[in-house]
Amino acid sequence: METIKNLWFDGSRIYMRSSEGRVLSRPLKAYPELEEATMEQRNNYTIVADGMAIRWEELDADMHISSFYETSEPNDQNEVAIMFKRCPWLNVSEVARAIGINKSLLARYIYGISKPSEQRVMQIRQAFHQFAQELQMV
Repeated sequence: METIKNLWFDGSRIYMRSSEGRVLSRPLKAYPELEEATMEQRNNYTIVADGMAIRWEELDADMHISSFYETSEPNDQNEVAIMFKRCPWLNVSEVARAIGINKSLLARYIYGISKPSEQRVMQIRQAFHQFAQELQMV
């Protein structure tokens, strides 16, 4: 079974060397916690779960080896990304909290790494509408 041996960062990507000698990478844009972190914070990781995952305790972030097997690159021309582009002041963490999902998952929707179901898109739209209503009351 292939496991994670080590990680490194270069430019806008995270790289992983596996126990089989393969080098795989993913765009940092897909992982906002890592993209926003300092290099020191990025390098402060622990390989966990018998080499199957990485944990950044300080960032409260995790990544499974399977993330590196994904080959799609970000596509920010999707409905969720467009909603956030129209409202750049919205905090991704707060929107995620409002709809009851993890910030990382919402970020993957925004950057086009993962495709949300129509039901999830509806939840996101409803959160935006709720925020708009709350702003009108101010």
